[in-house]
Amino acid sequence: MAGKVFKYKDSVDTDVILPARYLALFRDEDLAAHCMEDIDADFVSRVEPGDVIVAGENFGCGSSREHAPIAIKASGICCVIAASFARIFYRNAINIGLPILECPEAAAAASEGDIMEVDLSTGTICNVTRGLVYQAGAFPPFIQEMIDAGGLLAYLAGGSM
Repeated sequence: MAGKVFKYKDSVDTDVILPARYLALFRDEDLAAHCMEDIDADFVSRVEPGDVIVAGENFGCGSSREHAPIAIKASGICCVIAASFARIFYRNAINIGLPILECPEAAAAASEGDIMEVDLSTGTICNVTRGLVYQAGAFPPFIQEMIDAGGLLAYLAGGSM
């Protein structure tokens, strides 16, 4: 997977990823329409399928709702790379099939608009724009299968959502 980088700072919380005023929405595309709007008003008009969010420490901190990773995935983001993730966000992302990788070096070196390639099977992250390669931890096979299936429910059902 490869796409352009949307770069964010440390401690981007779930209320910024998807503002609480949209929690009554339930369709993925409706959530995606408001993704990141309080921190990046132009995000939804610029994001394209396959793009990548890159952030600093503690991405996804705050409330434990699944709306935030759903909005990110539905917006077209193929992967989130951060220096670190809030644990509940990490688990929610895996549960809904949003690939996320912790790699402080890749997160620190990336800039807005860089092109990143990610190989989830190996954990390899390549910043194509800068010609740099980083190594994140690869997912264990069962988690990769969950992501490939589209999330935990699809994995348990034996198919793709």
